Amino acid sequence: MTLAILLSGQGGQHPEMFALTADIPEAQAIFAAATPLLGRDPRDLVRSGADLHANRTGQILCCVAGLAAWTLVRAAAPARSVVVGYSIGDLAAFGCAGLFAPATVLALAAARAEAMDATAGPGYGLAGLRGLPAERFFAMARGHDCHPAIRNAADSVVVGGRVEALDALCAEALARGAARALRLPVHIPSHTPLLAQASAEFAARLDQAPRTSPPRPGPRLLSGLDGAAVFRPEAGLPKLAAQIAQTLDWAACLEGVREFGASRVLELGPGHALATMARASLPEARVHALEDFRSATGVVQWIRNGA
Repeated sequence: MTLAILLSGQGGQHPEMFALTADIPEAQAIFAAATPLLGRDPRDLVRSGADLHANRTGQILCCVAGLAAWTLVRAAAPARSVVVGYSIGDLAAFGCAGLFAPATVLALAAARAEAMDATAGPGYGLAGLRGLPAERFFAMARGHDCHPAIRNAADSVVVGGRVEALDALCAEALARGAARALRLPVHIPSHTPLLAQASAEFAARLDQAPRTSPPRPGPRLLSGLDGAAVFRPEAGLPKLAAQIAQTLDWAACLEGVREFGASRVLELGPGHALATMARASLPEARVHALEDFRSATGVVQWIRNGA
């Protein structure tokens, strides 16, 4: 069996997002490392009714979720695995692959969000569009002074820009036959040229971050920018910074998972968005999100039973 691990991006945060991982002994250090960054234990934070979609909070929480759930994958010890992350999940994937310690990943997530917030300012966001050819959506976006952000599939994209421009774009897309067009609960125009300064600042921060030696054997890491295999950190880290201001090709990432021979796919993180896309792109694979399971033990058993 080849297991593909997908690390979630922002948008799916919710009060029960740590239901399966909160009490895992191996994950306690991850929750502890996030506490000073968030001002309180992330498990308490998500249950408090706080704004879980604030950019800095959301990025840290998504990395906590992915890294905590990764301890279950490690416990199951799949013989062959590949890992790739969506947006902020790309950073979490580097942690799962062993290139950064969990505490470093979380500190980098905070720095990434802070640089993005300082660059973008208020009044920006992202919108998801589905049901027309991707290039047609991107052409419409440019007509509203918006920018391509993510290509999810041939007929599914994310675009970024000012809120009022996104609303106008969504209205036009629906009028032209789109199946879906709405603003997402993300308040930063991620993966667009509007964040070029944040990308440069994060690149400098990555250069200073301490790295760890990945395990051998370990999971194959794919870049969340274009799905290419990351064989050397020196090649992968520039892409990790560049994706803040460049269009992500998630469709290519899923194709990379297919080429690696994934027969099972597991999304780690809040929500089911990546699992849903994987089911459409990889119909031959068995696909689940972490939240499909009722217990941490069930996750481990599912992985082991497919080995």
